[in-house]
Amino acid sequence: MNRARHSRALHVWLSVVAVVMLAWTLFPVYYMLLLSFTPTNDLFKPGLYVEHPTIRNYVYTMGQDNPFVRYFWQQIGNSLVIAVWAMVVVAAIAALGSFAMARINFRFRRWVSGLTLFTYVIPSSFLSIPFFRMMADYDLIDSKLAVVLAMVTFASPYALWVLSDYARSLPPEIEEAGAIDGAGILATFFHLYLPLIRPPLIAIGTYAFLYAWNEYLYALLLLTGEPRITLPVAMGNFLTTDNAPWNLLMAVSAVYSIPPVVLYYVFKRYLVSGLVSGAVSGS
Repeated sequence: MNRARHSRALHVWLSVVAVVMLAWTLFPVYYMLLLSFTPTNDLFKPGLYVEHPTIRNYVYTMGQDNPFVRYFWQQIGNSLVIAVWAMVVVAAIAALGSFAMARINFRFRRWVSGLTLFTYVIPSSFLSIPFFRMMADYDLIDSKLAVVLAMVTFASPYALWVLSDYARSLPPEIEEAGAIDGAGILATFFHLYLPLIRPPLIAIGTYAFLYAWNEYLYALLLLTGEPRITLPVAMGNFLTTDNAPWNLLMAVSAVYSIPPVVLYYVFKRYLVSGLVSGAVSGS
């Protein structure tokens, strides 16, 4: 009886903690949306709701009818192009590299596998100036390719490490059966290996997309000019004035958060299965 009462009390306390943590997590999102619907005259009147909500900030954003958002569609397009290319390249590198390290015997394989995460010993901010100099030497400053290369450089090691660990858990009999049927390395990779790693590969691709989508430092360093910068850099420019339009900034932030949410719900099934697969293989 006491054990049952203790279990119910523990369940109640855990539920309370979970609700508090959920509220703590969702409140910034709620306040972002609240400010985005707030008129400028009511912007500095604190409250948990808007007395006179307006969609004017979203109209300004979508119509680029404000100096702060006059290149909104170009900037969000720049962010989208960089994020998609980073996702594709990182996924390709992780798939090819994990197949090589898990399935192909070559010299220094264990050494290369062990150094996969060594790049994270040095923070990416420390490498920004050398990377800028290298991109300048190749005349890639002020190009999306420079930012894509930066994102691939810093996202690929983790992606390769995760996918290699998963690939080692796959039974080698699958490749052996393919070899008996006459499949070469390329056929084995495309027809046997890729279908097996699809869930974690999609999870890794989503990670790379979000990593590039939220990038600020390297986009700030490598891109110049309002039509060519990404939206996070443009949103940072809101804060360079003494009287920043916070409601307009929150409207831009709300629109900017839509693509990651859509990406999550489109690939939700693969993300969950990919994480579970990684947990099982890691155990």
